[in-house]
Amino acid sequence: MLMSAAPEHPPPGPPGTSGTPGPLARFLRAFGFAGQGVWQVVRTERNMRVHLAVAAAVIVAGVLYRVSAVDWACLALAIGLVLTAETVNSALETLTDLHTSQHHPLAKTAKDAAAGAVLIASVAAVGVGAAVFWPRVFG
Repeated sequence: MLMSAAPEHPPPGPPGTSGTPGPLARFLRAFGFAGQGVWQVVRTERNMRVHLAVAAAVIVAGVLYRVSAVDWACLALAIGLVLTAETVNSALETLTDLHTSQHHPLAKTAKDAAAGAVLIASVAAVGVGAAVFWPRVFG
């Protein structure tokens, strides 16, 4: 006997009439969840706080050395890449810890690879910083 599957959520009606939030409210609520995730990483991961301190120093240096718009774009992308890599690393470590509390070689591989991604992003960011600031400081 075939039964049709009921939708998981009823179709939303006009905002404020069905008890379910409208598309805009759901969209904005998603930003809140994302902010909670970022704050969780900032609160619990020392390396994220180190990355944020370095990013703040880079921003101050950029202002003091009056870097160009293109240089700002490069610096912003490098900072964003490092912060994103650290956040993904933290999420992967959390999921791995949720899956197993025992030492497992595959869990170690996953955690090491995620940490390696942060290292690669950080080295690339140092390269961008050197390209932007070396001529200004030592040239």
